[in-house]
Amino acid sequence: MNTEVRDDLRPPSLNAGEKTTLLSFLNYLRDAVAAKASGVSDKAVRTAGVSSGTSILSLIKHLTAVEFNWFAWSYAGADVALRDDESQPADDETAESLLAAYHQAIGRSNEIIEACEDLDRPGVRSLRETPPPSMRWVLVHMIEETARHAGHADILREQIDGSVGR
Repeated sequence: MNTEVRDDLRPPSLNAGEKTTLLSFLNYLRDAVAAKASGVSDKAVRTAGVSSGTSILSLIKHLTAVEFNWFAWSYAGADVALRDDESQPADDETAESLLAAYHQAIGRSNEIIEACEDLDRPGVRSLRETPPPSMRWVLVHMIEETARHAGHADILREQIDGSVGR
């Protein structure tokens, strides 16, 4: 798993199969979120930028749980889901440790995605009161979830140091 942020900031421009295209856009968005925690102090990315208490690190911690819960627990059937009741970073969690956990969850998710030969196949269970969703649904949902939080992280980073964009 590549844990480095891509130098090429353009969105994916593939003309590939469905799974490759969906995964490319998801990886692009994952990179965008991780980039927002790079190049600023731990204190800055830990500090809430809005009254709800959201910080860049709380978004990364939340997305780590969401990655694991949808791909590993729900789709692949891992034994235990990650709790996300309180996504605020603990005192001993740093930007480095939370980014490493995020990249580890992404790596596991990507292995599950790559092993899936049929995007229509439902997973083992659902995080909702619905039948288990297909891999296609999980991929599209994770693109939506990650994109929403990438936008939040972009605004929070702009508040920290004025940087904008991906």
